[in-house]
Amino acid sequence: MQATHLNLLDLGDEYRQVVEITRDLIRRLEPQRSEFLRQIFEEQRFPEAMWEQMAEAGLLGLLIPEEYGGTGLGLLALTLVMEELASAGYGNALVVVTSMDTTAILRGGSEEQKQRWLPRIADGTLKLAFAITEPESGTNSFRMKTEARKEGGVYRLRGEKGWITGADVADMILVVARTIPYAVLKEQGLPRTYGLGLFLVDRHAPGLHLYPMNTAGIEGYRQFRLVFDDVEVPADHLIGAEHMGAQVLFFALNPERILAAATGIGLTEHVLRRAAEYARQRKVFGDRPIGSYQAVQHPLARIRVMQEAARLLTYRAAQAFDRQISPERVGTWANMAKYLASETAIAAVDRAIQTFGGQGFVKENQLIHLWTSARLLRTAPINNEMVLNFIAEHELELPRSY
Repeated sequence: MQATHLNLLDLGDEYRQVVEITRDLIRRLEPQRSEFLRQIFEEQRFPEAMWEQMAEAGLLGLLIPEEYGGTGLGLLALTLVMEELASAGYGNALVVVTSMDTTAILRGGSEEQKQRWLPRIADGTLKLAFAITEPESGTNSFRMKTEARKEGGVYRLRGEKGWITGADVADMILVVARTIPYAVLKEQGLPRTYGLGLFLVDRHAPGLHLYPMNTAGIEGYRQFRLVFDDVEVPADHLIGAEHMGAQVLFFALNPERILAAATGIGLTEHVLRRAAEYARQRKVFGDRPIGSYQAVQHPLARIRVMQEAARLLTYRAAQAFDRQISPERVGTWANMAKYLASETAIAAVDRAIQTFGGQGFVKENQLIHLWTSARLLRTAPINNEMVLNFIAEHELELPRSY
């Protein structure tokens, strides 16, 4: 089986070339594969060499226009890259969050901000994390308590964030904070989307404290609780107009969901390929491999059907984003893609473990590690229940349920 089944000639030679560049990178790193996987699954540390190779190949600049050091091929090209990497067992959550931060800068950043940060993202010298989730507000991000108060030429951040992926290796963190407290919005009858700000914060800024969380599910990265103790942020690190950060944020969330879907599709490819290979070789009763039994074949075949549907949805969402179709329409396809890709990935890893039997629980086979990776996709970057709420409300015109 090959990842990226869609005929790349239909997309254009440039997309086929991006896929070949990615596959060539994976082949060149094959001698280090065992060590890379050990780092990812045992140390929760993503190999820096792979990040550097991606940058050298131009893969980190796909979203960035040429005038800022990128190639400008867009989100579909990056979607293909993320699928290929995940199909080789190299899912990379920091690429996902760095990419969504990149789209925020492209959407809301000033020309000076674009000139300052985008070239460094493209060449791999600037890694970004993203901080929106809080322990108390959870999915309802509008109720966040982290505040940014303007004092002269700076903002001062106070509050707490949780489950922030890769905060320890990122150079900067895009932080979503309230520039107007939620209670004030209610008093004044202002919409809940008003009064948000997006700030690029230096990871080493005084007053920013990182506390590791004992979580599982992110390949190669750890998650952190962030405490902002009067952290000073220059005013020119605000992305977008004051109080209007929601407009930029909504634009950036769609790429995050599309790239998460691409990761799920690639993860499905990885475990489905391994399960099929094992089923072709494993013999228990006589000379017939277990792959000749319909009880083994049919579940794997059903997953393959679901995978192709998820892949086409994901490509459609990415193409729509690149063509600048309305964020609302892109959001529908992005949410559908994320939902189907995550559910398919969970089913795929579960079936791969079942196909391997006891071997599926041997840590060296990594399938049991990948179970948590797949299961996380049902919960993050947005849980699938909220995705269904969105689809019910916006596609079926049903009453808002929350």
